[in-house]
Amino acid sequence: MDEIDKAVHILRAGGLVAFPTETVYGLGADARNAAAVQKIFTVKERPLNHPLIVHVAAAEMLEEWASVIPDVAWVLAKAFWPGPLTLVLPKRADVLDVVTGGQQTVGLRIPRHTIALALLRKFGSGVVAPSANKFTHLSPTTAAAVAEELGEEIDLIMDGEACDVGLESTIVDVSTEVPVILRPGMITAKMIEEVLHQKVTRVQQPGRNVRVPGQHILHYAPRTPTEMLPLDLLKQRVQCLSAEALPVAVIVHSANFPELPGVKVLYLPRVALAYAHDLYHCLRSLDHGAYRLLLIETVPQEADWEAIQDRLVKASARL
Repeated sequence: MDEIDKAVHILRAGGLVAFPTETVYGLGADARNAAAVQKIFTVKERPLNHPLIVHVAAAEMLEEWASVIPDVAWVLAKAFWPGPLTLVLPKRADVLDVVTGGQQTVGLRIPRHTIALALLRKFGSGVVAPSANKFTHLSPTTAAAVAEELGEEIDLIMDGEACDVGLESTIVDVSTEVPVILRPGMITAKMIEEVLHQKVTRVQQPGRNVRVPGQHILHYAPRTPTEMLPLDLLKQRVQCLSAEALPVAVIVHSANFPELPGVKVLYLPRVALAYAHDLYHCLRSLDHGAYRLLLIETVPQEADWEAIQDRLVKASARL
């Protein structure tokens, strides 16, 4: 039995399979099996009112999950699927409430990854697959990171190369008249507007009843205390640290940083796509370094960097 067949067998038996996508590794379960979906919440320690995204193999499968599919959804699917875009649509009555967090909408996407697509095609139905990590922690982008995070709590970790994109998908609500970006991703608002030939809106601070993946105030977070500052303030912050506050790690991208005792400096790329690809792996590796503090240089306030900015704000949030 090859790995795809083994994964399908586990899913059909109600088990959990971690598999690679182009964004991050997902923790998969049969979206039609309530007990299997419940296991995801248990393993991730995720609140039950946080909905899950259903991954499918083809756009035609939207009709199996959504009760209404507006033209705008088909346009976006044609433009960006397979790819890192999730569409939120009114759900069919038979979609499990545990999948949608009790909401009347469901998130759907087709991942752009050879292994993920092979698994979904062979399985033949929808697979819910939030990131394969504990709730609020850094999303894993390699099989090794999944093993470190969840270990033997899941039935199978499929081996694949590091995820191409490195950040979670853009989520767009197309259940209303005007599309709304609920979570930014590397498919930007500008890219979506160019395809639709219309403006889209963004949810910056969702209201009480808006529940989508990644909207918790603290999310995508290293275990090490993390702060984000402009470069000048970051330099001042480091220079003011006492010896007891060291060692610290600093992540910059725009310029060279002074070499100082007790300060580990890492440089991430100046291009948004490359920065996004490297970010979670970099943060996860620094979490193993026994640093007292992670300091991250703020990123440009530009469209290409919007998703990265979102993740860094949540990574450095304080409850």
